[in-house]
Amino acid sequence: MMNNSIGTVEGLPDSSPLINQITLDHPWRWIAAGWQDIKKASTISLTYGLLFVISSFLLSGLLLAMGMFFFIPALMAGFFLISPLLAMGLYETSRLLGNRETPQFLQTFFVWRRTPFNLLVMGLVLMMGFLIWMLLSNVVFALFFFGITPDFENALNVLFFSGDSPAFMGAGILVGSVVALAVFSISVVSVPMIIDRNLDTMSAIAISTRCVLNNPKPLLLWAALIVMFVGIGMFTFFLGLIIFMPLVGHASWHAYKDLVKTESL
Repeated sequence: MMNNSIGTVEGLPDSSPLINQITLDHPWRWIAAGWQDIKKASTISLTYGLLFVISSFLLSGLLLAMGMFFFIPALMAGFFLISPLLAMGLYETSRLLGNRETPQFLQTFFVWRRTPFNLLVMGLVLMMGFLIWMLLSNVVFALFFFGITPDFENALNVLFFSGDSPAFMGAGILVGSVVALAVFSISVVSVPMIIDRNLDTMSAIAISTRCVLNNPKPLLLWAALIVMFVGIGMFTFFLGLIIFMPLVGHASWHAYKDLVKTESL
């Protein structure tokens, strides 16, 4: 069951979107709706999935060629943090399907033209989150492995099998989780909302954060599902992203539609 008894978002005009209360069933419904969107627009969805895979291979190959393999985990983490922006075309595909329109790939690919400034600002905010994560990760690494620069041969031993590894892994997971939760909170519905309603970035972030605060358990489940699906995609040498990124992207649109509504648009 779902209701919008929360009311308008504090600090925004009375006509601002209402935030719905959702249940733990909703994240599973979003996944099911996302799968239906993949089936309805399989060519577009799988094309985006293939683009994610190709981009991941190219970036990883470039880092390996430059001897910077230790940045690959950072690349993977950054993928999680900026993925709401990367999925714009999938949101637009779901929006068009919801309106019973036939999406075209180029139409969805250039959706950013609808509101370029607000999406640029949102991209900068997400990039700032990624840079903060990188900075904190470097601080944690320096605290546990001061003066050590792992190379390809000894990286696993240094990072995972040394005496400091358990504490290092614990600190890294804690720091990463805090940053990831903060970025998730500000972005869970903000990018779809900007695309759908041309809302300014700060208002979209405020509404997105309020959605998480008012629905903590369902949205923590949703965050865990995102990590699970995208994580499987990455740990299958990126091949799983062909399916899982479109699935999460489409499902995220349905999350936005269930979480946010207005009395009149």
